[in-house]
Formats: sequence, structure tokens, C-alpha cells
Amino acid sequence: MPSTFALRPFLGRSVTVVAAAVFLALLPGAPTWAHPMPNSIMQLDVLSDSLTAELQIPVDDLSIASGVELRRVDANDVLTRRATDLQDYLARHLAVTTTDGRLWIVKVGQLHLGEAEQTATGPYREVIAHATWTPPAGADIRRFVVAADLVVHEVVTHSIVVTIHNDWGAGEVAHDGAGTQIGIIAEDTRTMNLEPLMIELDRASTWRGFTAMVHLGTEHIASGTDHLLFLLVLLLPAPLIAVGGRWRGAVSTKRTIIRMTRITLAFTLGHSLTLALSALGRLQLPATPIEVFISLSILIGAVHALRPLFPGREALTAGLFGLVHGMAFSFTLAELGLTTSQLILSLLGFNLGIELMQLGVVLLTLPSLVVLSRTNWYRPVRVLGALCAALASIGWILARVGVPNPVATLADQAGQSGIVVVIGLAVLAALAFAWQKRGGGDANGSSAEHTTPTSAPSSDMGTAARIGDI
Repeated sequence: MPSTFALRPFLGRSVTVVAAAVFLALLPGAPTWAHPMPNSIMQLDVLSDSLTAELQIPVDDLSIASGVELRRVDANDVLTRRATDLQDYLARHLAVTTTDGRLWIVKVGQLHLGEAEQTATGPYREVIAHATWTPPAGADIRRFVVAADLVVHEVVTHSIVVTIHNDWGAGEVAHDGAGTQIGIIAEDTRTMNLEPLMIELDRASTWRGFTAMVHLGTEHIASGTDHLLFLLVLLLPAPLIAVGGRWRGAVSTKRTIIRMTRITLAFTLGHSLTLALSALGRLQLPATPIEVFISLSILIGAVHALRPLFPGREALTAGLFGLVHGMAFSFTLAELGLTTSQLILSLLGFNLGIELMQLGVVLLTLPSLVVLSRTNWYRPVRVLGALCAALASIGWILARVGVPNPVATLADQAGQSGIVVVIGLAVLAALAFAWQKRGGGDANGSSAEHTTPTSAPSSDMGTAARIGDI
């Protein structure tokens, strides 16, 4: 059997390779330059008795077509002064009718300037307009005709891409700004005619809306790096006992599972409560303080993973901080404009999706954490994980108070590689177990995490062990 000394270089290189692979996987890819299309976008949200439309129109083309010059440094001032003129222009060049020709009521509301990706010639800017479409009495809200020659009447190469942003009944929920394309309004180059767009939406059902919300919940957690990171940093010290202000020793596997279950359930109860209260009460909550507090909760959890701040009270902490995380979850539902019955079903589905994803993450990471905690590899894994979480939280705090930074960007992108982290932990756990079995640790399996300082009085050790087991 190979000696422990001979195995050290091999396993050392293995750990380095695995860590490097995980690190590289989390790095953002090479920068890509988006090239905005020279067209307008019409995003539709289907409500119970009306539709809302968001129009995104390129500034250059709108200036040519409307006669309101916005290609200036003071474009915001011009837009404010000429808002009524532009609203009238948009209303004149946009009509919605039933399939038998009856007019819908179209009201154009607020306008503002938006700035999209950087292009070779400078920033790409667009005017964003919001409109409400209300059908006549008895009309089918899911079948209608859109006739729009916005910009197209002057710029024949222009087109209008029509998308469905949110349609709860059809299972279309795109809270992240994306949507499903359903048609294009453009001039036919052969006939030089602009044909109206007939829209017939998919059949609506309660089941489709509910299942869409379950999917949205799982997606929200999968892409919501901050929520998962908070939960994971609280789970890091779960297998350990606090002794003399430091993490020492490992509890039994059964106790570790109980602790992790309590933490996860407490977090679930906390965010479920405020999610329901915020959504059903339709509370208008300020986003920035809540998002900053969520980042701060990660920082506190990361410090606790390094040095025990509230040993034995991780479940209580998870529940209390979960209350704030639930407020952030409610922002997603608030954007959908749902009726009360739809909102109740959406709460159930959205929360179910969140819990399913959380449970999956815990089940995937728990075996690795349990195995690693019984080896002398756990301390560097725990410390590195806590430091990365602390760094990410600081980056997010700065970004959410208006200070953009590369750390926040990297942390957001790293969340999309969560499966790499899970696999990396599993590989490290397997290597650590093999190292321990081959004599990499003491014969009794002790490690740096397991060693209790000999100078600590026995009564203190017993008290710390009991506190750690709460």
C-alpha cells in the first residue's frame, strides 16, 4: 500500500486541480457585445380584464417619424416638455380591434428614456412607453387585432416585434424582462402594405398558471444566488461544535442532519410568512433596503461560519433573516398584476417551487459536508467558502447602494454555475475520504476541526459541546 508521504503530492495536486476547475467554471466568460436590432419591441402583459403594453422604440427612428428631436444631449428635458405630443403620436399610430372590427380603448401613459447596451457608435437609447388596452364589453380578451405603423410609416425598414411578457392563464411568466415572440409587424416589401397582426393567445387555465408559478419558484432560487448563499453559509458550521469561541469537533451524522433540517425549515417558515403577507397585502415595499439587508445577512452568516457568533441558534437566525428574504420574493409576484384568486394559487405554486429547489440543494450538498467535516480538509473548505460568501456579500451591498463593482458581477454569474460547486464539493469529499482512509489523518480520524485545545477547562468543553448540540 502506498505510504502516506507518497500520497501527499498526488492528493495535493488533485485538490489544486479540482479547486482550479471550480474557480474557472465560476469566472465570467469573455465579454460579448450585444447588437440591438433597429426595431421596436411591444411587450404585452395579459391581465384579467385588460392588457398592458410596454413599447420600446429606438430614439433615432422615433425622432425621424414623430418630428420630436430626441437625438440630443438634453433628450430627457425634451421628452418631459414634449411628452404630450409623443403620447398623441403613439395613440394615432396604434389601434387595437376585435376580430369583428370593434375598437379597443388604448391609453398611452408614462414615457421615459432607457439606455441599453453600448454599441460601436455609442450608447443605444430608446423611448419606453406604457399603454393600457381595454376591450369593449363582451369581447374576447384573448383574440384581437393590432394595427400599428409606429415609425414604419417613415422608416420602411423598421419593424415591431410583438412579445408576450406575462400571461398567467397560459403559463407565460417572464419576470426577468424576457418574453415569447408571437409576431412581427412590418411592411411587406412585395406589396408595400403594412398588414395588421392577428393575435390569438393560447387557452387559459388555472392549472397552467399554477404550474408556471412552480417553475418560476424553482427558477428564482436557481438564479437567486444570494438566497441560496445565505442558506449554505449557515449550513457550513452545522456539523461542528463551538468550543472557546472557535469551531471544534464534529457532532454525529444524525445530529448534523437534524441541524440542517431545522435551519432549512426555519428559513422556509420565515420567508413563507412574509411572502404571503407582502403579496396578499399588496404592500409596496422599498426594494433597495431589503436587498441590502439580504446581502448583510449573508455577511453575518459568513462571519459565523468563520467564528461562532450564535452557536446553536442557527435555526432561529435563519427564520428571522428569512422574514426579510420573503419580502424580496414578493417583488416577483407584485409585477404580475394578478387577481386575488390567481395570487393565492401563485403563492402556493411559487413557494412550492422555492422549497423544491432548496430541498434539492440541501440534499445534494449534505453528504459532502458530512463527509468533509470528518476530515482535516473541512477547515480550509469552510474558511474558503465563508470568505467567498463574505466577499460576494460586500460586493452586493456596494452594488445595491449604487456602487457598481466587478465582485458583484462575478458573484451573480457564479450563481449560474451552482452545479459545478456541488460537483466540486462531492469530488473534494471523495478525495478527503480516500486520504483519511489511507492514513492522511490520525488513526482515530481526528482532524484540526475535531481537536479541542488542551488548555480549555473540561467544564467549558462540556458546556460548548452542549450548546453546539442545541
